[in-house]
Amino acid sequence: MIPEQFIQDLLNRVDIVDVIDKSVPLKKAGANYQACCPFHNEKSPSFTVSPTKQFYHCFGCGAHGTAIGFLMEHNGMSFVEAIHELAKGVGMIVPQEEKTQAEREARRATQQMALGLQDALQQAANYYKAELKKSQRAIDYLKARGLSGEVAKKFQIGYAPAGWQNLQSVFSHYEDESLSTAGLVVTNDEGRRYDRFRDRIMFPIHNQKGEVIGFGGRVINPEDTPKYYNSPETPLFQKGHELYGLFQARRAMRDAGRVLVVEGYMDVVALAQYGIEYAVAALGTATTPFHITKLMRQTDEIVFCFDGDNAGRTAAWRAAMNALPALTDGLKLRFLFLPKEHDPDSYVREFGREQFEAEMAKAIPLSQYLIQQLSADNPLATQEDRVKLLNDAEPILRQIVAPRSAMFMRKKIAELAQISEAEVQDLLKLPQPSKAPMQARQKQSRAPLSIKRRFMLAALMRPAQMQEDDLKLILSEDAESRLLHAVIEAAIAQPQAKPSALLRAVSQQHDERLVQEISRELLLLDESLDIGLELAGMRTQLMGATQTHQSKQILNALKEKTFAALTEEEREQLRRLTQKSG
Repeated sequence: MIPEQFIQDLLNRVDIVDVIDKSVPLKKAGANYQACCPFHNEKSPSFTVSPTKQFYHCFGCGAHGTAIGFLMEHNGMSFVEAIHELAKGVGMIVPQEEKTQAEREARRATQQMALGLQDALQQAANYYKAELKKSQRAIDYLKARGLSGEVAKKFQIGYAPAGWQNLQSVFSHYEDESLSTAGLVVTNDEGRRYDRFRDRIMFPIHNQKGEVIGFGGRVINPEDTPKYYNSPETPLFQKGHELYGLFQARRAMRDAGRVLVVEGYMDVVALAQYGIEYAVAALGTATTPFHITKLMRQTDEIVFCFDGDNAGRTAAWRAAMNALPALTDGLKLRFLFLPKEHDPDSYVREFGREQFEAEMAKAIPLSQYLIQQLSADNPLATQEDRVKLLNDAEPILRQIVAPRSAMFMRKKIAELAQISEAEVQDLLKLPQPSKAPMQARQKQSRAPLSIKRRFMLAALMRPAQMQEDDLKLILSEDAESRLLHAVIEAAIAQPQAKPSALLRAVSQQHDERLVQEISRELLLLDESLDIGLELAGMRTQLMGATQTHQSKQILNALKEKTFAALTEEEREQLRRLTQKSG
């Protein structure tokens, strides 16, 4: 666990302009900076970065967030990875909340091991690249597959020469267990150690920071087996979480607005050679929900490409089933099946990029694919056929949590089963679809900017001007009032904090939707306003509203008594309040 206070301190230390400018060149535009949005295609810049507020916002697609959010959405990092990346940039060391000395020591040992494994894998990658230049046989093989030196360099392709202990020339500690842990060396039953990869084209697997975390090795001799040989699971490499080529494909994915998921390393590299640079591959396993979630951070359209044979169709169904739990209403997920005699590598080499992308444009949407599969061997002619459809559809419908996607699938299944959507809902005991998100958005679009929200924005922009007396101006207990109270308290506690850090400080205990609304309104706030003057005016309004509220409470309390039961002082107070309210 990373301490929350550290995260807030980090947001106060980093400059979002520097963070974003490394990936997206920014130009000064008044008080802010602008660029064409990296999250969608556009010709005129609508992506704005505020150095004062420490937020980015795109007025075209609505992308919005802090420096942490940008690294997660643009660079595809996890939250923890983004924190570490930002901390490294400003010279801060990320602390961890461990309860015991043993936990602290275990964490340090884990970090040291990870650094050692990372270093070993990078040394091996450098060795394999150097060996490729020495092997004419390996070079001829890649040339025969149509690969240029430029593409080989981009993917850092190498060659593991034949022989049992070639890595002994790289690592003086060849007997060290860390090489086995990294997946570079294997020990047989007799205790003899030897290189895992021999006489294979080597494809380094990178994490999203560009670090080598494993390898895939492909045979040169077609008679050798297995055709592909991957690194084993290690502390750095989990097959179900990583995708080959993702590091190299990130920018192309955003430019194209899609990602193409294929089955093999050579498919990715061959497609890149022909200009389709937004392809990635699962690493010898079916596509997992982790893969889908990782790709959704980069794009909102995922196209799966499979061979048209039985193995390819089986893999496609597994991918579809694994994608269902991660499905959102904003995600387009489609399936492309190539002719049986082709894989992406052979198809693009024979027909070229234009024809391949034309086929991709005809890829089947997930909903259509699911219906096709459910009804493929079912004539739906009898009651029994329709019962089978419902039985087959039930586990699928239960996994779809995206409300609109679930609704349309239920509707389509109901039509095929010749019953009503409500009957599908009741019969399969599916959870009721929620209408709250739509209502919330409608309410949000109509809501005016209240004085409480205006005061909140002023507090975020000028925390040093907040006073203890400001807390007395908030009497009601609605969500907006509670958030305002928290913002004022945070501003008083951290008078020099940046707006992004203050919002982070209050976001954990308050309505996430409301906090997001405030962060967007903050970016739209006109910085040329005299916020000090605005504060004075809003304090006066809030004070008046507070006094009116208190007066009504006293008046209601006094009115509950009969006039004869009042003391002289209470009678005078009642006359005064009646005159004021009248």
